[in-house]
Amino acid sequence: MSYPSDQEQDDDLDFDSAMQGVTRIRHDRHVDPDAGKLKLRRKQDSATRFRRQAAEQEVEQVIDGLSSEASQIVDSADELLFAAPGVQLRLLKRLRLGHLPWEAGLDLHGYTVEAARDELSGFIRDASRQQLRCVLIIHGKAYTQPGQPALLKSCVNDWLRQLHDVLAFSSAQPRDGGTGAVYVLLRRKGG
Repeated sequence: MSYPSDQEQDDDLDFDSAMQGVTRIRHDRHVDPDAGKLKLRRKQDSATRFRRQAAEQEVEQVIDGLSSEASQIVDSADELLFAAPGVQLRLLKRLRLGHLPWEAGLDLHGYTVEAARDELSGFIRDASRQQLRCVLIIHGKAYTQPGQPALLKSCVNDWLRQLHDVLAFSSAQPRDGGTGAVYVLLRRKGG
């Protein structure tokens, strides 16, 4: 077994003394990692500022591709019914009769159209992630404002037709809200 000699320790000291006074070589290809991050942050901040300004100037906000206006106004007493292509008639009938138990619900009473759109979109997305099969959406009948169309009901009718996760929907049974609510059948993941 050999032990380090004094000669090896002297070599380490000689290297340190030899490096004194040496300056680092600077060239144009070297990128300081910290400086690059600062520049990137500044670019992101200006891009974020631009996007915010553009969003503030935008007249109609669109979330998940859903507009804030209904393409067709429905009456408060009208029954809603929709099925995507390929939905079996028997399944649609069970949904309409309330034979499919709903697992979660969303009440949109008191929401503005924009807030209702946000809530509905998020609720359907969350329900789909949780693998729920059937949910209940309460949109109301607009009886509080005589002579006014059922705007929220009309918007919900449009929005649900546009959402990919929605297979079918139908006005609810009287025990669950009647024409002031809809049962929504959601697409199963992987199917």
